Amino acid sequence: MSAPTVVVLAGLPGTGKSTLATLLAEALDAPLFDKDRVREALFGPRHVRYERQQDDFVVDLLVQAAAHAAASGLARTAILDGRTFSSAGQLEELRAALSARGLAERTIELVADAATARARLAAQGGHPAANRGPELFDRLAAHAAPVPGPKLVLDSAALAPGELAARALSWLRAGVRP
Repeated sequence: MSAPTVVVLAGLPGTGKSTLATLLAEALDAPLFDKDRVREALFGPRHVRYERQQDDFVVDLLVQAAAHAAASGLARTAILDGRTFSSAGQLEELRAALSARGLAERTIELVADAATARARLAAQGGHPAANRGPELFDRLAAHAAPVPGPKLVLDSAALAPGELAARALSWLRAGVRP
């Protein structure tokens, strides 16, 4: 039997990670662990800090939640959303943490051209992360390290959400690493 799997959504802000995460969670009947929503629930909007230390803490809790879901029989697949994984070492650290808990990982990186991502962020409302906007995309893009493979890369500017989900589901169900 294969190990329980955490599907990790990676990519800069405005590339469609949350949209795809929601579609995948629904299609796979999988819990969706969203870093930004969990952080806000834990700390409240006044105490959220958009810094690596708080991000790392929340991601560790999400890994624990995914491990609990697998160990308790709740779900063999979980979706993890909310981090870009564009800083050196972040995805490798997550992969090690998942592996240490007996969880497999499948990463899907969402990309979009800068104009599309900025426009999405400018138009977006209701996101729990108050720092989301075109300037966040610019700041992170300027310092982004490549997201390491293996992974599936999908261009959300070129594909509609339904097509993104269909391609991701096909890849996940095939179980083949690119």
